[in-house]
This record gives sequence, structure tokens and C-alpha cells, in this order.
Amino acid sequence: MLHQDYIVRMLTDLAAAVMRSINRQTEQRDPEGSARMLEAAVGEAVAMDGAAFLSLSPDSIASIMQVTATDPQVSEYVARTVMLASIYLDEAGDQDMASLRRSQALAIANAYGHDLSDMEAGAQAAEEATLSAMQDVLP
Repeated sequence: MLHQDYIVRMLTDLAAAVMRSINRQTEQRDPEGSARMLEAAVGEAVAMDGAAFLSLSPDSIASIMQVTATDPQVSEYVARTVMLASIYLDEAGDQDMASLRRSQALAIANAYGHDLSDMEAGAQAAEEATLSAMQDVLP
């Protein structure tokens, strides 16, 4: 029960951060700032330093999540959040970092059996897909 409460709180916090990021992108057209917000939220969701976590190679990032027994529920939201960050980074003109984030998101999704194909039709579709996936935990 306590573990489930912790997971729900973590997911709720991540979903709230995703909503704030999407709102920032919509209102301020700040893709780089929005991506950074998402990256920080991922760090919170995996309970480790976000910068250190996101500095890992795609294969390593998925392995670390599996070794630390990241809950499968959390893994999908993390993968979607990292994928959305990649889209924002691409919009900000940082193609190298966008490519890394995309590879990391796909590695996480593949390791846990998640399908992120609904996020490949551009920023708006990715935002909608992420919010739809997080609907159960949105505040």
C-alpha cells in the first residue's frame, strides 16, 4: 500500500510537471525551457540526479532503470516525457541533444515493451499522446 501511494504520488508529480511544460511551450513558445523542465521532472521520477541519469547512453539508461527495479508504470511515463523533451529540443534547434533524448526514450520503451509510435506525428500529437497516457494520474 505504501509503495503504491509512493508510485501514485510520483506519477502525479511527473504528470503535473509535464502539464506545466506543455503550458510553457504553448504560452511562451520556449521549447528549450520546456525541455529542461521535462528533464528535471524525469530526474524526480527516477529518484536520481536527472542530469546524471540523462547523461547515460540509451542502452545504459534502460539498463539502469531495470536494475533499480523502476516500476513499469513509471517507465512508460518516463519514456514519453523524454520523447517529448526530444521534440522540444528539436524545435529549439538542438538536433544532437534531441537525437540523444529520442534514442533514450526509445531504449526505455523497448526495454519495457511500450509503444511510442503515437508520439511521432509532431509536437502537438506528442503532447496529446503524453497527456492521454497520463490521464489517470493528472492532478
